[in-house]
Amino acid sequence: MRFNPSRRAFLAAAGALAVGRVAAGQEPQPPQAAQAAQAPGDEQTFRQEVTRVNVLFTVSDKKGRFVTNLAMEDFDVIEGKKKQKILEFATESDLPLRIAILVDTSNSIRARFRFELEAARSFLEGVIRKGRDKALVYGFDTEALLIQDFTDDTELLATRLRDLRPGGGTAMYDALIAASRDKLGIERPLHKFRRAMIIIGDGDDNASHSTRDQALEYVQKADVVAYAISTNNSGSMHDQEVGMGGVHALSDGDKVLKYLTHETGGMTYFPFRAQELEQDFENIANELRSQYSILYRPDPLKTDGLYHPIDVRVHTRSDLIVRARHGYYAPKS
Repeated sequence: MRFNPSRRAFLAAAGALAVGRVAAGQEPQPPQAAQAAQAPGDEQTFRQEVTRVNVLFTVSDKKGRFVTNLAMEDFDVIEGKKKQKILEFATESDLPLRIAILVDTSNSIRARFRFELEAARSFLEGVIRKGRDKALVYGFDTEALLIQDFTDDTELLATRLRDLRPGGGTAMYDALIAASRDKLGIERPLHKFRRAMIIIGDGDDNASHSTRDQALEYVQKADVVAYAISTNNSGSMHDQEVGMGGVHALSDGDKVLKYLTHETGGMTYFPFRAQELEQDFENIANELRSQYSILYRPDPLKTDGLYHPIDVRVHTRSDLIVRARHGYYAPKS
């Protein structure tokens, strides 16, 4: 995935939306992702819903089984220590899906590369409903590159996945920003679609123009639930994760993946063997079929551009676990 000098110059010049938590001039702006057709025009901006917050989430019991038969009256949404009024509530099995597959194509994941792509292909074939759902594919090594734009053609997606080749550095954060800002966050209204991002990689980044928290902010602003499948098979023993095959030592990259997915309401999977990748993708597919959605208008409504923590609870049952994003960014007036 290499660009010619003129293309690289264009990408370096392309501006990104300013990030609120980073003071002007302190961090270079992330580049626009390369696209097969054309780069977004300067007029395109990353806009948010002004008066409503949508939260996608799952509920499970203590054995990890999804609970899908709850009603709006079972839930509370807390923001600023205040219970919020729920305007809309739905189970999400029928809402259109928009899925971004982000594949680390750097040299660091070469060993299991082909099997990972085959597992991703099988996942898309089982999840995408023709005429209703769409998926796209980004590859990232030294640059974030849009390999295939949104389509419901799973054969085309499979072909594009097979075309990927490993090599180069790792610009994961730039890929997260490009997918969220330029693709997943575009279709409106946001609450009429389910948006998910699946990162296949080791979580390391050595080539992005943006930071981890900048990338997370864009993902959160697009109302995206992020999932990750770690390609690491070794790491520091300071932290561990129990997976299907035993205890997995978390590397620094694994910790980044866990942070990104935890903050957006998703999950990171740690397959010990290549064969477990298929089960991990199936787990993600099952979760996408088991989601709830809540829409509410914040009270009091703030347009300060800041991050506002929220908490979704099942107040009628103490034995259930809610997994949802932990907050949202308010628009700035």
